[in-house]
Amino acid sequence: MEKLFKVLAINPGSTSTKIAVYENEEEILEKTLRHSSEEIDKFEKIADQLDFRKDIIESVLKEAGINLSDLDAIVGRGGLLKPIKGGTYAVNDAMVKDLTIGVSGEHASNLGGIIARQMGDELKIPSFIVDPVVVDEMEDVARLSGVPEMPRKSIFHALNQKAIGRRAAQDMGKKYEDCNFLIVHMGGGVTVGAHKKGRVIDNTNGLDGEGPFSPERSGGLPVGALFKACYGNDMTKDQIAKRIKGQGGVVAYLGTNDIRDVEARINDGDEKAKLVHEAMIYQICKEIGAYATVLKGEIDAIILTGGIAYSAMVREMIEDRVKFIAKVIAYPGEDEMSALAEGGLRVLKGEEEALVYNALVYNT
Repeated sequence: MEKLFKVLAINPGSTSTKIAVYENEEEILEKTLRHSSEEIDKFEKIADQLDFRKDIIESVLKEAGINLSDLDAIVGRGGLLKPIKGGTYAVNDAMVKDLTIGVSGEHASNLGGIIARQMGDELKIPSFIVDPVVVDEMEDVARLSGVPEMPRKSIFHALNQKAIGRRAAQDMGKKYEDCNFLIVHMGGGVTVGAHKKGRVIDNTNGLDGEGPFSPERSGGLPVGALFKACYGNDMTKDQIAKRIKGQGGVVAYLGTNDIRDVEARINDGDEKAKLVHEAMIYQICKEIGAYATVLKGEIDAIILTGGIAYSAMVREMIEDRVKFIAKVIAYPGEDEMSALAEGGLRVLKGEEEALVYNALVYNT
């Protein structure tokens, strides 16, 4: 009989904390804990929220009848660390230090590893993080941008992309490490990753403006026009930053970041909505075509995931353009909580070893 492991997954967001408890792969509890802006604004730094969030998590678990002493591990969302290869990492002192100081930036996800470590230490059980957004497995040839002072960086939806890659491989009766995939995560941001035998050897940095435009992000922009905007008087630094991330893409054209609203407008005959929708998909498909060359056309499948993958219209339009490259399959949505738990379970079950974070070395 398979040994039963109980794992707590913690995923902090800017105004919420998602928690879930798993017995092996079965979810037995899932909660989204909301935090008001008044509560969050009391803290100067994100790391200062540690006790506030931890106390709420423990209180909710107690109310739900979860005995913390029954847990075998705690897995937190990985934050903005230094670039590291993908996998499950044991939370160590070096990691906590880098998450606390925000070595690569301040983000609520930094709290995931910090909370997991503190709770784990109190319970005398291991704490982990899994595939943070800074996963960097890029080949050296992919790092050069054309300007030495501006190397390309690996920042993408690593947690969901790798989890979906493993799931797709399993459904094909293969191992993720034996497959080549092009995986397209489509949410508020869109990232494309070239997965070669278990490594993401190139990807679009959706956070900093690479790749296709998306519901909330500009994607790659004409450099000359961006240069003029930065040094002209028409837009402030803050306005430009928001146009790149948050107020760019579909929302800049149509005033909505919800693709369901866009498609409803298309069905009502809105020609502008139709053009913007098609342009976003056109850019996604161009990126798929470009990344097919990274894998030299040796592709087991093109995989569509993220919330937008629920749209039949989007799936059909993408497949129509790229099916000549490889078969297109969809895994709509993103189940980050199960992806976190599965990463911890692989270590607990002895399927893989926990990696060690080394703050002194980039891309260990």
